[in-house]
Amino acid sequence: MPVLHAPAAPVLAAGCALGEGPAWDDATGELHWADIPSGRLHRYHPPTGKARHRDFGHTVSAVLPRAGGGHAVAARHGLLVLDGEGRTERTVAVPGEPEGNRLGDAGVDPAGRLWFGTLDLDMLPGRGALYRLDPGAEAPRRILSATSVANGLGWSPDGARMYFIDSATRRVDVLDYDPATGEATGRRPWATVEDEAGVPDGLAVDAEGGVWVALWRGGQVRRYGPDGTHDMTLPLPVSQVTSCAFGGPGLGLLYVTTGRVGMSDRRLAAEPAAGAVFAADVGVPGLPVPPCAV
Repeated sequence: MPVLHAPAAPVLAAGCALGEGPAWDDATGELHWADIPSGRLHRYHPPTGKARHRDFGHTVSAVLPRAGGGHAVAARHGLLVLDGEGRTERTVAVPGEPEGNRLGDAGVDPAGRLWFGTLDLDMLPGRGALYRLDPGAEAPRRILSATSVANGLGWSPDGARMYFIDSATRRVDVLDYDPATGEATGRRPWATVEDEAGVPDGLAVDAEGGVWVALWRGGQVRRYGPDGTHDMTLPLPVSQVTSCAFGGPGLGLLYVTTGRVGMSDRRLAAEPAAGAVFAADVGVPGLPVPPCAV
């Protein structure tokens, strides 16, 4: 399959221990993402190169723009709903979650519903779940139980498919999706990643229905076509590739977050850009992701 020979280039040396949950805010023209263990949210404005961050004092794993301004933040024990000034409007708790769990990746469906997963802090298997928060709802609804490391979420251009990664399974699953109701059914394997290629983590969907999957410890992002066939590879000069999101003018760039957690000095010397944010023109624009309606 084709390898993109113009590799992703670092655009910001963020030094993230575990950069995750990137999202493009079309209203401000900024990329947002989290550094999970540091409890820090980053934002980056590509035209000016201006970068800012905010420390929360506890783990944060994803940030999503809200309709009308502000953001929803996946935090240690729940969702923080922030207004346009960054003030917390409310906190959405997740009833029934074990004390040793935290929130993981998050995504927004075509109707603005917010989806997120949970996982055990010690990565114990089967202790997480996948949730959906509907507009106006006070609490999220559990959709899938007994997941292990809930990660990538995305939807096909027609909204009829939902993609979901539980990293422990080493595959991307697909579910039949009803955009009108938010019901997801018929979970089944869609694409399996071989052991030597890395562990599937975050994902992004392009305008043609291709699914770009970040491969942790694999040094690459792979594109799987709408039929689940691996048809393109974007190499990176770092191994801890965590997630990706389309952004920029016309959603023409794929931004990729990375990490450096647990790396030895020797390994860091070999991968000096570890923890940076990368960007690449992959030849196809991204699929717009609506702001969440929470």
